[in-house]
Amino acid sequence: MMHAVIMAGGAGTRFWPASRRLFPKQLLNLVGERTLLQDTVARLTGLVATDSLLVLTNRDLVPAVREQLPGVDESLVLGEPCKRDTAACIGLAAALIRRRDETGTMVVLPSDQLIQPLETFQNCLRFACWLVQEDPQRIVTLGIRPTYPAESFGYIERGDILASQAAGEIRQRAYHVRMFREKPKADVARGYLESGQFFWNSGIFVWRAATVLDALREFEPAIWGHVQRIADAWGSDGFPAVFEHEFEQIQGKSIDYAVMERYRNVAMVEAEFQWDDVGSWGALARVGQSDSEGNVTSGRYLGVNSRNCIIHGDPRHLVVTVGMEDCIVVHTPDATLVARKSDEESVRQVVNLLQQRGWNEYL
Repeated sequence: MMHAVIMAGGAGTRFWPASRRLFPKQLLNLVGERTLLQDTVARLTGLVATDSLLVLTNRDLVPAVREQLPGVDESLVLGEPCKRDTAACIGLAAALIRRRDETGTMVVLPSDQLIQPLETFQNCLRFACWLVQEDPQRIVTLGIRPTYPAESFGYIERGDILASQAAGEIRQRAYHVRMFREKPKADVARGYLESGQFFWNSGIFVWRAATVLDALREFEPAIWGHVQRIADAWGSDGFPAVFEHEFEQIQGKSIDYAVMERYRNVAMVEAEFQWDDVGSWGALARVGQSDSEGNVTSGRYLGVNSRNCIIHGDPRHLVVTVGMEDCIVVHTPDATLVARKSDEESVRQVVNLLQQRGWNEYL
């Protein structure tokens, strides 16, 4: 049986001031009518039953997540008591799934990505699940063919081809994984792009819940022990106390460090769908609709001699730019951001400064 785990606890600080502590980017409708989280759930329609969907977020976001996903039972939206990275999140989800389904296959998805078209994405997941069914000890990740020398993504170095099959007009391919590579410097990233052997790590995984738990038990026995004790208490009156006590004791570590880089039986499916991790405001220039001057806008906007800008506002508030080029303007009721596109990574510094000054009302 197929299960899905959606990780929805990110802070999205590079999308300040629209993204806030209690309303981060995955809860925003940055592109289209649905939020990124709602899009992620909708993408699973026809593949995973609603009662086989598990959403993990942080405790403060649980009410907002449940409000956005009325079709998901409230008990299937779990709020982590503190931040402990993806190994703890995924390990806990796997332990809970295995309690319900000893041989269950789980798909792990971040909640803040844009993916299309739907059919190609779902066929890719079906292929990944087939690879797991063929070898239950195999774990599968989805790799994105890079389009530019990104320094902000981890990379996967592919090995020999493992399997290939047709899906409509597309031929899907899976490869043995040779090695995972950390976020590279610019010259290294250019070499990766030119070689054709490296793919962006999408953060989308497919495996049996039991398999990833066995891997955690081997490589990170402390994390495994904590998540098992939490899962054992699932459904009991004492669950909230056990959850908080055990989870807080976990040493935070990513699933890449904890398992993926150490496990030997890893396959990568080459993703044929369009993908964007929507990491910062600049992503809207890649995925949004632009006007004749290259401006991507939302809300009410008027531009004079303005080109290649990203404008995010409210229909009730007029934003006007005059003589602006390659800029980002984000208006919210209590804060406005104006920045060069080339400086968008510095938005994180703004959030840090707000914290240092104690201006928590803007976080």
